[in-house]
Amino acid sequence: MKIKALSRSTTEYTRETKSDIQKLPRNIDPELHPLERAREYKRALNAAKLERMFAKPFLASLSGHIDGIYSMAKNPWDLESVVTGSGDGELRMWSLSSHETVWRAPEAHRGIVKGVCNIPGGETDRFLSVGTDKLAKVWSRSESAVASDGITPETVATYTGKHAFSGIDHHRNRPLFATSSSLIEIWDVDRSEPITNLTWGADTINTVKMNQTEVNVLATCGTDRSIILYDLRTNSPLAKLVMTLSTNAISWNPMEAFMFATANEDHNVYTFDMRRMDHAVNVLRDHVSAVMDVDYSPTGQELVSGSYDRSVRLWDVNKGHSRDIYHAKRMQRVFCVKYTLDNNYVLSGSDDSNLRLWRARASQRMGAKSNRERSAIEYADKLKDRFAYVPEVRKVLQHRNVPKGIKKASRTKQDMLQSRKRKEENTRKHDKSGKPRVPERKKAILGVTNK
Repeated sequence: MKIKALSRSTTEYTRETKSDIQKLPRNIDPELHPLERAREYKRALNAAKLERMFAKPFLASLSGHIDGIYSMAKNPWDLESVVTGSGDGELRMWSLSSHETVWRAPEAHRGIVKGVCNIPGGETDRFLSVGTDKLAKVWSRSESAVASDGITPETVATYTGKHAFSGIDHHRNRPLFATSSSLIEIWDVDRSEPITNLTWGADTINTVKMNQTEVNVLATCGTDRSIILYDLRTNSPLAKLVMTLSTNAISWNPMEAFMFATANEDHNVYTFDMRRMDHAVNVLRDHVSAVMDVDYSPTGQELVSGSYDRSVRLWDVNKGHSRDIYHAKRMQRVFCVKYTLDNNYVLSGSDDSNLRLWRARASQRMGAKSNRERSAIEYADKLKDRFAYVPEVRKVLQHRNVPKGIKKASRTKQDMLQSRKRKEENTRKHDKSGKPRVPERKKAILGVTNK
């Protein structure tokens, strides 16, 4: 007679501490678990409800400015510091960990601060700012001496332009920075005059952004509804894209060098591939007013946008609708947004003079987690992904409390879009020329010119 003996190692089944649960053997044969799918569905539904129950994205409101915040810059070499510029010409550097101002320049510019950017490299803490007073200034928290009043720091360097500046950005590894006004000016930090001027028909240029991966390419957007790409190696334009409405902001994808996103006046965010700009790669539509700023996450897989409708939205770059919306009772029109470089937080600056800090994942909790807790979270996420298309689970995951004004405007906008689509379809049916349908990704593009 043959006897099969079960043998188990005592080390695998001995608890490390008294609070540990007893490890039990489990047979994973599906025939022994006929109700496994029903149990997993119930767990997925409970996990979805718990996620929405613990979704508390707002962390802090950093106050100190007395005017709206219209520009913001993050430092890749110092994750906890961020620089903001306000409408009264004040600059502030904030510590995100202590939620306090660590440096300020009360009268950095005469008029609104239109742009700030950090000087890369990590060797110094210098950063640049531009304003409508036609001045570009270099500041440093450690190098700037304090003026005679004991409050205002002195600049490290000052550059004078011929026109009011509207934006600034620094080159990734060369001592160059670009400013936008009625033209694009390329400056060397060691010279007082711009070394190159770039222009292609725009009256006023809203912003300029240098590609941090393909470092010789920069993008601009102007009031003539154009988006223009320039090459610094030849000091000439590469391509020009004209849209139906003007673009307010541009952000380059940090992981894919040829991809960039634009914030448009037509309430949408567009993503483009610079190699083929005759159509948008994706159209992100949920805002009900002009999109003022957009920024990529460090992974390049998500976007954050701030709008004139007083809301901040988070997007998956491959999907057309936002995965979350952030709003607050006192938050006014949002003019600048940034993803922090650890991919865990979002910053927003609005014209109610507050800098707000949000979680990138509304229900995510920070801090150390045990192995069991981490495994439980991963298991719950997998269950939610698996049952995301079940109506009950999808309804819970997609539910958001939206302000009444945004909800009403969204319904009105939806009616308008359906009416417009119905009219286009009727026109196409009764038109003998048989014009093909225009894809949504091409509707907003009037023309593309390549050089």
